[in-house]
Amino acid sequence: MADELKRRLVHASGSGLVVLYLLADALELGLTWFRFQLLLVLLATGALVLEFLRLQVGLNWRLYDVLTREYEQDNPAAYALYMISMAAVVVVFEPDIALPAMLMLALGDPISGAVSDNTLQRVKPPKVLVTMFLVSTVVAIPFLPLAVAVIAALGATLADGVTLEIRTYIIDDNLTIPIYAACLAWLALEVVPV
Repeated sequence: MADELKRRLVHASGSGLVVLYLLADALELGLTWFRFQLLLVLLATGALVLEFLRLQVGLNWRLYDVLTREYEQDNPAAYALYMISMAAVVVVFEPDIALPAMLMLALGDPISGAVSDNTLQRVKPPKVLVTMFLVSTVVAIPFLPLAVAVIAALGATLADGVTLEIRTYIIDDNLTIPIYAACLAWLALEVVPV
């Protein structure tokens, strides 16, 4: 249970990246959107290098034992997929779409996980789905029109709540939550009159 709490806190710490970007002007940090994109690409690259060292070279720090789950021992760990998906939405989408998608992963996923029983199911229970949807909607509202925020939240909820499996490999929701949310937000902005 203690390790699970640590994982959730590390997960939520990703929201600090969004806060950093939002406060950059007020703090006179000079963090433009382009520089933020570079920062996320660097962080994702760092995560990929660490995963290469862990999986191919055998570098195994104690931190990996605490922050990775058993099924990640021979597969890319969730933290790397987390950084890749965050970098992807930041590179592809504008801030008003990318930032809430990042928050849905950073805050929505660990909060919905807190009400889950953590068993692998094809579709998560309704209370988990509702929790993910509500948190995702709330974090999207400051960035997107309400209808678009709801559609983006549906994407995040789908990614979090329905287990995607390709052959025998389970696709981690850390990879899909921001991507589904951002893609649906973008589609909604193209289609929904606001």
